Amino acid sequence: MNWKIILQLSIFGLIMAIGTVSLIPITIEPIFWLAIFVFSAYVIAKVCNEKYFLNGFCVCLVNCFWIISIHVLFAKAYTNNHLQVIGSMPGSLAIHPRLGMLATGPGFGVVSGLVLGSFSWIAAKFVKKAN
Repeated sequence: MNWKIILQLSIFGLIMAIGTVSLIPITIEPIFWLAIFVFSAYVIAKVCNEKYFLNGFCVCLVNCFWIISIHVLFAKAYTNNHLQVIGSMPGSLAIHPRLGMLATGPGFGVVSGLVLGSFSWIAAKFVKKAN
């Protein structure tokens, strides 16, 4: 595994975590994530020599850490700007948004990791390696 590239690519997750607190609306957030995933998959395919899926998966696990940390830290601002997200949480999790973020965040990290891991594995089939 290439921890250097995993940590470098996870900076996008930190930037998105900060941006989604109050700047990036949920309606266009998926467009940003798609661009980040395509770029990250390309970089992983170009730089890594093996374990493309696992490297992509781990990028999203680190992203998950950044996103949960920032959203929990700035929960008041996040919930004020993302009422529809909080409203979609089941029962008591909506009453306690920080707990809801802690409970649901890892699931999103795993699902996004499966997506980026797949993107990385597919990209590795098409991208020529850096010398």
